[in-house]
Amino acid sequence: MDKISNVLEYKKRMVDSLIERYLEIFGAICIEGPKWCGKTWTSSYHANSEFLVGDPRGNFSNRLLAEMEPYTVLKGETPRLIDEWQEVPSLWDATRAYVDRSVEKGQIILTGSSTPQRKGILHSGTGRIKSIRMNTMSLYESGDSSGDISLKDLCEHNFKSKILNEVTLDKIAYLIARGGWPGNIDVTEPECFELANSYMENVAKTDLKILDKDVDYSEQKAKLILKSLARNESITVSNQSILKDIIENDTESISKNTLVKYLNAFNRMFLLNNQEPFSSNIRSSLRVKQMEKRHFSDPAMACAMLKLTPKKMMNDLNTMGFMFEGLVERDLSIYAQSIGGKLFHYQDYKGNEIDAIIELEDGNWCAFEIKLGLNKAEEGAKNLIKVCDDIVCNGGNEPLIKCVIYGVGNMTYQNKDGVYILPITALKN
Repeated sequence: MDKISNVLEYKKRMVDSLIERYLEIFGAICIEGPKWCGKTWTSSYHANSEFLVGDPRGNFSNRLLAEMEPYTVLKGETPRLIDEWQEVPSLWDATRAYVDRSVEKGQIILTGSSTPQRKGILHSGTGRIKSIRMNTMSLYESGDSSGDISLKDLCEHNFKSKILNEVTLDKIAYLIARGGWPGNIDVTEPECFELANSYMENVAKTDLKILDKDVDYSEQKAKLILKSLARNESITVSNQSILKDIIENDTESISKNTLVKYLNAFNRMFLLNNQEPFSSNIRSSLRVKQMEKRHFSDPAMACAMLKLTPKKMMNDLNTMGFMFEGLVERDLSIYAQSIGGKLFHYQDYKGNEIDAIIELEDGNWCAFEIKLGLNKAEEGAKNLIKVCDDIVCNGGNEPLIKCVIYGVGNMTYQNKDGVYILPITALKN
């Protein structure tokens, strides 16, 4: 069978370098992420042979073969792609045993757009199978960021001020509502909302039922929860606050246990990508809040649940600000992952907040404030300096860099206090 991915047409992804690295370390890798984010295409690019579990040809004979003879489907030129492995969960244990037996690295690439209740019936795969989270495209990957400013260069203090092409509010609204799905990056503004809307409709109507055939999921309850999560995009709220929000906005109620059940399901479908809380020093005297900041994997998902088209968004700049923050933090998480970092947020009980923090492998951290327009950048810079100074005064470590990322504007510079000011449409890893 011909490979799915055409090397000449393949559009490079940030996760490529991570895949290459882990194929040299582990016997198998598992690339996980939301549907249609490009997992199969990327995995095929890195594979030398492939087996598609969900291939409908021959009355789904591939799935039947995987169930009956899992070892047989794992055999082939390496790395070998096994796409949508979760349709036959026993493939996880088979892969673990298979790579154990041969002891070679980089044998199998598993992909999955959801995870079973338990990945391994007998074994977790620790030390054998490395999971890699993949997301929708960042603006640099989709060609909507010039990449004039590198996150890695910023961390090494290599920076030059520049005047850039003007980025308008309607362009930012379009990028948020369009989302980062590879198959959607060239659609027009009138069409950009439709894919995300259809995507989320399918989640509630179909995908949940496929995820757990023995669980009775309600489409109505799924939509209630998804809409509440959308109203709380880029906000730190508890599960109890989500329940209260549903009652206030939809005049219906669900139980706490039901909410947890659905949130677990959405996480297993990789629809959510929350930011964990950060503390720069465990000995710090500051009490740090421990709630995650709520995010969909792509802000276009939240727009779809709220029926926010680009034009509607521009008429509600407060809501657009939260959606823009989700867009920036999606990109920062992708860029951070590619350079060995991880994205967090910061809140303490004194009212101090930092929108985004990237912690690097060496323990250094970078602080980011996010503003919709350049006109608010200096205000963001002042807040960033204040909060970082407070962290240091209370025993925390100084951040490696301080940076304000904005949407609407046309310049990048370092202000008199040493804070970098730049648009998200100029950033790359």
